[in-house]
Amino acid sequence: MLVVGLTGGIASGKSTVSRLLSTKHGLPIIDADVLARQVVEPGTRAHTQIVNHFGTSVLLQDGSQQLDRKKLGDIVFKDDKSRRVLNGIVHPAVRWAMLTQVMKCWLTGESVCILDVPLLIEAGLFKWVGWIVVVYCSKELQLQRLMQRDNCTLTAAQDRIASQMPIT
Repeated sequence: MLVVGLTGGIASGKSTVSRLLSTKHGLPIIDADVLARQVVEPGTRAHTQIVNHFGTSVLLQDGSQQLDRKKLGDIVFKDDKSRRVLNGIVHPAVRWAMLTQVMKCWLTGESVCILDVPLLIEAGLFKWVGWIVVVYCSKELQLQRLMQRDNCTLTAAQDRIASQMPIT
């Protein structure tokens, strides 16, 4: 089975490409962003570790125990040490979930599966794939998309983009 790594910067169009590969070509997509949300749901080991490290201030105030992703993002996109801690909690759980999904594709006889992973290179996951596809757009378009998508300021969008490896 061929495992293809799909990567690119935040707000570069990876999700659009994933949807096209899924709907037009019927390819199974393993989306690291979706898995990253699942592995930090209340009651999971990663959720407990995050709250233990960052405190209950990173929880929504509605009593649901869900993470306040915006508040947590504001912390980790401004502080490398905090981002490394969060990544050290979330990445192993996501890797395990991804491996499980890849094995399911293999066991069901898929000939190709797509790993949609924003941090494919940074996390060393490029070693898992046979091919790498990079989705790219101009920095201006990326900033515009990110500010519109996340309803954030130019500074917040620039912080998020700067926290990732340059696309070049």
